[in-house]
Amino acid sequence: MIPEAIKVKKSSRCVALTYAGVEYQLSFEMLRVLSPSAEVRGHGVGNEVLQFGKKDVGLLSMEPAGNYALKLNFDDGHDSGLYDWKYLHHLCLNQDALWQDYLDRLEAAGKSRESSQINFKAL
Repeated sequence: MIPEAIKVKKSSRCVALTYAGVEYQLSFEMLRVLSPSAEVRGHGVGNEVLQFGKKDVGLLSMEPAGNYALKLNFDDGHDSGLYDWKYLHHLCLNQDALWQDYLDRLEAAGKSRESSQINFKAL
């Protein structure tokens, strides 16, 4: 299903997609950690790579890929994977369950949404 409208909302750090007059907001973080790329999904079942430390990821740009998808470029360098209309609609309709599954997988792996940047303090 093709969205009626697509907006990047930098202040709320999300992409808003409208379907049948209903606006859904997908956070940059969710779009990044659930990227349809091989880097995230792997090359088959069981080869998925859990993404972590992406809470503050930013979206640098979004561009159409033909008439069937969007290409998103994130500020952590991730720019592979095409978000086709069917996948984006799936994310919108199932975001609560998908997000909870992601949080559960993070916890089980002992990982965090927080960035793992090291802050050095003067001694």
